[in-house]
Amino acid sequence: MKTITKRVLFWTPRIICIVFAVFISIFALDVFEQGYGFWKTILALLIHLVPTGIIVIVLVVSWHREWVGGILFIVFGVLYIAWAWGRFPWGVYLAISGPMFLVSVLFLINWLFRTQIRGSS
Repeated sequence: MKTITKRVLFWTPRIICIVFAVFISIFALDVFEQGYGFWKTILALLIHLVPTGIIVIVLVVSWHREWVGGILFIVFGVLYIAWAWGRFPWGVYLAISGPMFLVSVLFLINWLFRTQIRGSS
């Protein structure tokens, strides 16, 4: 396996996961338009950032144990679709669950080829 392929396979799921965490964090910004007081706004912001925190925790664990990310991101994608079914247009399901499924597949590929990816160049 070429060095560039190893690097792409290693970094792609991690970068997509970081970008996805930033993307879903943007949805938490709507708490500033609610007209709450300072402490209620802070509390609402923290509650809205719980999914981001979960994604970051799973990313940290998956950094060296790719199979964990492979399993959990599939579970998260399915749980989101089951929870939100019928509430949104298909594009929303694709925008939220799609990256989770993609990251899951990429982490599973990382896990399957871990000896080649982490081995010597």
